[in-house]
Amino acid sequence: MDSVFTTNPCPISKTRISACSFYYHLHFLMLPLVFAFCSITTSSQASPCRTSCGDIPINYPFGIDDGCGNPYYRHMLVCSDYGKLELRTPSGRYPVRSISYSDPHILLADPFMWNCQDGDNFRPTRPFSLDTSTHFSLSTQNDYLFFNCSEENVIIEPRPIFCERFPERCDSSCDSSSYLCRHLPECASALHGSSCCAYYPKATESLRLMLKYCASYTSVYWRNVGNVPPYDQIPEYGIRVDFDIPVTTACLQCQDMTKGGGTCGFHTETQNFLCLCPKGNATSYCKDHEISGHSRAGVIAGTVTGVSAAGAIGIGAGVWYFRKVRATEPVTCGVQNNENRLF
Repeated sequence: MDSVFTTNPCPISKTRISACSFYYHLHFLMLPLVFAFCSITTSSQASPCRTSCGDIPINYPFGIDDGCGNPYYRHMLVCSDYGKLELRTPSGRYPVRSISYSDPHILLADPFMWNCQDGDNFRPTRPFSLDTSTHFSLSTQNDYLFFNCSEENVIIEPRPIFCERFPERCDSSCDSSSYLCRHLPECASALHGSSCCAYYPKATESLRLMLKYCASYTSVYWRNVGNVPPYDQIPEYGIRVDFDIPVTTACLQCQDMTKGGGTCGFHTETQNFLCLCPKGNATSYCKDHEISGHSRAGVIAGTVTGVSAAGAIGIGAGVWYFRKVRATEPVTCGVQNNENRLF
């Protein structure tokens, strides 16, 4: 037994053994917390912004990780565990078919809308809507077709004839002689005994009113195929949603490869601009040496922030316990000074 204690640098006494034992156990108590905190910090230093969901690229101004992209579009896009991208709107979540950044728009599919396979079997549907406070807008390249509408409640007449007779009510009519009704995309003969008319809703409320008196509806957008007009567009089913790309000097500098090639993002609490860099966040650009080395300040990814908070709480509890015990226990193992103190 004596040989065991001869390696202990502290003199043997009951009081000193108790103090050293506390330091010994505190050391091993704090190590897992320190390692956990360090590993969390390290993982948060890597770029957290995913650049795709499935085969759809995710670029500025969008982000599918909190703190990425522009705060105008925060929480609007959701990437499922299966790599399926969806857009959140007040009326639900809709599958995203594609995103164009050169001609800024998103193409959506609405599984509740009528499709060629439905034919005359109209399913219950719901009106599509967008939050007017966002930077999204329904494209004017969308056309809407309504089926089996009540002629007692909806004005269903050929548009040119009706507009000549009632120009002041022309916008409220549903055109029964529209090109799309006569040439349904992909399935010209899908309807047999059902009626069709084309109407562009002025707002979500007018769309709800139409669906109150119509069996179903669908959206058709005109896709640009790059041919010579008037053959430069073809109709396809889907909803085209246009969006704005906020251009700021700060974001352009952040993305500049000569200045570090960062990713434009924002602080999740203040929503102020941040340039996300591999070694930390910057308020300007990654090669700004005065700023780019700063910590990430809990900016990215709520899951990482939550775990970091848990680690901080654990370390804080250890500090509190240490100070409480140290206040009642004399320092007998070594001399505490400003060079070797732990806290």
